[in-house]
Amino acid sequence: MDPKKQLEIIKRGTSGIITEGELLKKLAYSVAKGKPLRIKAGFDPTAPDLHLGHTVLIQKLKHFQDLGHHILLLIGDFTGMIGDPTGKSETRKPLTKEEVKANARTYTTQVFKILDEKKTEVVFNSEWMERLTSTDMINLTAKYTVARMLERDDFHKRYTEGRPIAIHEFMYPLIQGYDSVVLKADVELGGTDQLFNLLVGRELQREMGQEPQAVITMPLLEGLDGVQKMSKSYGNYIGITEAPGQIFGKVMSVSDELMLRYYDLLSDAPKERVEEIRAGKVHPKAAKEELALELAARFWDKQLAEKAREEFNAVFQKKELPDEIEEVTIQAEGQSMWIAKILVKAGLAKSTSEAGRLVGQGGVKVDGEKVADVKAEFSTGKSYLLQVGKRFFKRVTFSC
Repeated sequence: MDPKKQLEIIKRGTSGIITEGELLKKLAYSVAKGKPLRIKAGFDPTAPDLHLGHTVLIQKLKHFQDLGHHILLLIGDFTGMIGDPTGKSETRKPLTKEEVKANARTYTTQVFKILDEKKTEVVFNSEWMERLTSTDMINLTAKYTVARMLERDDFHKRYTEGRPIAIHEFMYPLIQGYDSVVLKADVELGGTDQLFNLLVGRELQREMGQEPQAVITMPLLEGLDGVQKMSKSYGNYIGITEAPGQIFGKVMSVSDELMLRYYDLLSDAPKERVEEIRAGKVHPKAAKEELALELAARFWDKQLAEKAREEFNAVFQKKELPDEIEEVTIQAEGQSMWIAKILVKAGLAKSTSEAGRLVGQGGVKVDGEKVADVKAEFSTGKSYLLQVGKRFFKRVTFSC
């Protein structure tokens, strides 16, 4: 494809490119020589599961892959043991090798729900980092100064506030940059919070006689609340391994404004369709259904996504129950139990205080009847259908 047309596709949804001129030049060279660019993106396996926030970057890799470029999926099994200090106010607790390896196995399985496994080169930075000698490491640290490291916002803030910064934390951006040298990356992608690390890669490549990589930063995706970035710790995430019905229902729950953001960063819908939705030519509910269907199908398949849509509409339009309701058995505590404790043990609330708030907000039903009293107790001698909000159901029985 013409380099300018490639650039137009690549730019969609990006936060910044350093520099656009360099990237266009690289694309033109690629076309002229018939040689794919080497596109790098790194993921530290610090948790076992990915959510839609992670896939913003993976979707952009797919755009490059569809344009014929070579994808280098870097699993940071070495850097994962250091812990990325980006945005952290204190030193992170490092992961063990075993934890990193276990998480890495799940990462590759999940990533290939989006990328073509046959056209993706998966690399682990332990392959070269564990071969470096102490002399090599000292030579690497000599390529960058402490003053430059302290220009980084999070390091600068911790330094001025008198918070400790461990020496190994300075190594993280250096190693990420060195990965680009080893892989001879033409382009590296990362979130906006990774800009400092990405620029270190450019400088180290220049220092070591390589043409500096172009850098593309992608926005951080807001979670379901539309405020905080998507994160499991905030509970505002959509996991890509969640059931199709969960993915569909969660997408349908986002605000109309956030839906447009998700279209920009997650959808493969044609640009013209997105503009129609943005202009209000498509009813918001219909637009959300299209997006929810696309994302559920991406991580599962079209048939399951369609079933999720039918079930969603049955529950919310016809007020029917979903086809499959999880059954749980919890340990009885006497002849009756407080509703808040039942909700926690059934996995429908994280704490009794949260359960109490849900009841107080009118969001809890037992056997179809709204629970009005936060102090309500229920007999442990029978089973119940619990419902929290519009989407979450559990059938609960008790064991003695």
